[in-house]
Amino acid sequence: MRILCVDDEELMLQMLEMAIREAKPDADIHAFEKQSLLLEDAKQNGCDIAFLDIHMRGMNGVELAKALKEVNPKMNIIFVTGFSEYAGEAMGMHASGYIMKPVTKEKIEAELADLRFPIVPKSNTLLKVRCFGNFDVFLPDGTPLKFERSRAKEIFAYLVHRCGSRCSTKEIAAALFEDEPYDKSQQSYLQTLIAAMNKSLKKAGAENVINKSYNSLSVNVDLLDCDYYRFKELDAGAVNAYECEYMNQYYWADFLYNGF
Repeated sequence: MRILCVDDEELMLQMLEMAIREAKPDADIHAFEKQSLLLEDAKQNGCDIAFLDIHMRGMNGVELAKALKEVNPKMNIIFVTGFSEYAGEAMGMHASGYIMKPVTKEKIEAELADLRFPIVPKSNTLLKVRCFGNFDVFLPDGTPLKFERSRAKEIFAYLVHRCGSRCSTKEIAAALFEDEPYDKSQQSYLQTLIAAMNKSLKKAGAENVINKSYNSLSVNVDLLDCDYYRFKELDAGAVNAYECEYMNQYYWADFLYNGF
């Protein structure tokens, strides 16, 4: 969870940051006195939750919130102020929450427990999957998963690309081998590759990421921590990590996102 906060008064910022750290000690928290620095950080590194003082010199909190929503429409905005007359304007932004000063740990905890866009940690994932740039797969500790065959890895990549949809072996063959005939020789080769993929996943303790049914395969998306899937959910870090490169090594890999 990445949290940014801003207040142009140093003492108020220190109190805000302290309350956030007390409420969420395991979060990645960054404090700013200047609105422009917070906005630039959000663009570069992403942000899940932003605590914004409303009454600031220059760009006020509401104006900053509008700019942040352009970075990520699902960013949780929580306004902080000592002036109740700003409440109507702030809530018109469809913010996640609104805190009156003085800020306390308890007020922060209450807002974090009722976010407009809840942040659900993926604690049960078996693999980390990177689709942006070259396709790669890692164990939870960051160790690369080694596939016995490059084509076996490509099959897994295609299943990840399909986001949990069932894929027949014929469909997989068409993606990997294009116009080659789907004859007995190709079917046998494909089964060999699928077996190699399953063997590599089992060796890594991740065989459950594959759902198997008659003549079709799919991935269990709930067991994967995947940048592509996070992007589709408008996760701040994933959105900002995407640089128009997706599974570069595979010709069939078209980046698909209906939100654009």
